[in-house]
Amino acid sequence: MPATEPAIRASFVNCTKGETQRLAVPRDLAERPWADLDFLGWHDPAAEERAYLVAEADTGLVGVALRVAPHAGRARRSMCSLCLTTHTGDGVSLMTARKAGRQGRQGNSVGAYICTDLACSLYLRGRKDAGRRLDETLTVAEKVDRTTANLAAFLRKVVG
Repeated sequence: MPATEPAIRASFVNCTKGETQRLAVPRDLAERPWADLDFLGWHDPAAEERAYLVAEADTGLVGVALRVAPHAGRARRSMCSLCLTTHTGDGVSLMTARKAGRQGRQGNSVGAYICTDLACSLYLRGRKDAGRRLDETLTVAEKVDRTTANLAAFLRKVVG
């Protein structure tokens, strides 16, 4: 899914055109491990409570702006609702996305618990360590399929 900055900016479904032009697209797109990524996710370097996610969908690229909820500060084990990776501490965050269109303008949003660093794809493939992992009999390909299905369900809720 290698994507260009213009394609990424054009993919956002829950932002105004002005917001889309102002959002901080990563400068290292050419260096990203695209073969290992099921979606592109990143935090705004100027505002850690803002994050962005861009993924392939049936209609092309779909991008969503996310708000990252602050952590309560207590150690706990949490599971990402996309990739089902478990993390301790603040490794999973509640991220909310304003819904697209009229519903979003009315203040409606959807949320999911997602790996705080948005590195689900790398955890699935063992490219990044999350600490203790659940024992599963699924292959990597099956885990990727499950994650992309979970992501697609989340994006459908955002798009409406």
